[in-house]
Amino acid sequence: MKLVNIGFGNMVSANRMVAIVSPESAPIKRIIQDAKERGTLVDATHGRRTRAVVITDSDHIILTYLQSETLANRILDDGSFEDEEENDE
Repeated sequence: MKLVNIGFGNMVSANRMVAIVSPESAPIKRIIQDAKERGTLVDATHGRRTRAVVITDSDHIILTYLQSETLANRILDDGSFEDEEENDE
């Protein structure tokens, strides 16, 4: 199981993420409002501006101050540096 840091030491399982989207569009704003009403919204922004919205397979919505590209890079960073060291031996 790979955990992804979404800011301020908060972690989310990469296997549970379905999508990382921008919060600006009206449909995403409705999804956020619906999650707030259902009690499935997790606000991990610590009072900062929301820059990305993570949608999970359990229908939880996670708000983060990190940009979508940053989160995607953190997911893709699979420790390939360690793999290269093993191949050099």
